[in-house]
Amino acid sequence: MTTYDWDLIERLLHEVQNGEGSFAPRRYAEQEAADRAAADEPTGNLDTLKKTAADYEALLFKRGFIESRPEEEGGNGENFILTGLGAQLLALIDSSIPGNDHPRQVLDEQPDALDPVIFSEVASKAAIA
Repeated sequence: MTTYDWDLIERLLHEVQNGEGSFAPRRYAEQEAADRAAADEPTGNLDTLKKTAADYEALLFKRGFIESRPEEEGGNGENFILTGLGAQLLALIDSSIPGNDHPRQVLDEQPDALDPVIFSEVASKAAIA
């Protein structure tokens, strides 16, 4: 079973959603570590978190949760937009939405929650939210 750092994925997806500049997963990992430290949560090894963020960028892209921003929308090959799948994932795991723990728990119970087929099936069930 594959487990994911949902807080880090949430941060990456929010950065994709809100950003138009170059996507910088390692910088976002530093920000995530700083936020965790400020909240007295364990941060783990920063280099590992940075590598994980870079790996998540590649995974989210490869599996269709994010895609390159089109040139006509300011795309430069180093920035992204959320796909419908990515927007659906963000909506499920968004910590600003009350009750986001249950969807994260359901996703954690899957063999690989970011497999697009598995994710689509799980996300389509009304009971997840």
